[in-house]
Formats: sequence, C-alpha cells, structure tokens
Amino acid sequence: MHTPSMTLEELLQNYDPSPLEYDPEIDGDEKHLIRDDLLKKKEELKDVVTRLKEKQRETRKVRR
Repeated sequence: MHTPSMTLEELLQNYDPSPLEYDPEIDGDEKHLIRDDLLKKKEELKDVVTRLKEKQRETRKVRR
C-alpha cells in the first residue's frame, strides 16, 4: 500500500516547538546529569585517589 504524500504544511500543522520533559525511563538514568556535576565528581575522586597515594607513600619503608 502506498500512502499519498503529505505536504510540508500538513506535516508541520501539529508541530509543537516547546522543549520536551526529561523522562529517565525513556532517556536513561545518566543522560540528565549536567557536565559540571560530572566534572565536580571527577575532581572529588581525583582528590581521594591523591590522598590514598600520599598515605601509601608515607607507610613505605626505604632500605638504604
């Protein structure tokens, strides 16, 4: 079956340019995270890793 072609005006007659709401069920859980939040979390984790490495260095014995 071939449906008749619609004109551009017919296709756009119900077009709504308003932004769509975020729905985690459809969009996925992590897509709503803002880049700044991710960068902040990355910095926090880098600080944790740095502190752990410094603590590890303090306990290391050097034989001379």
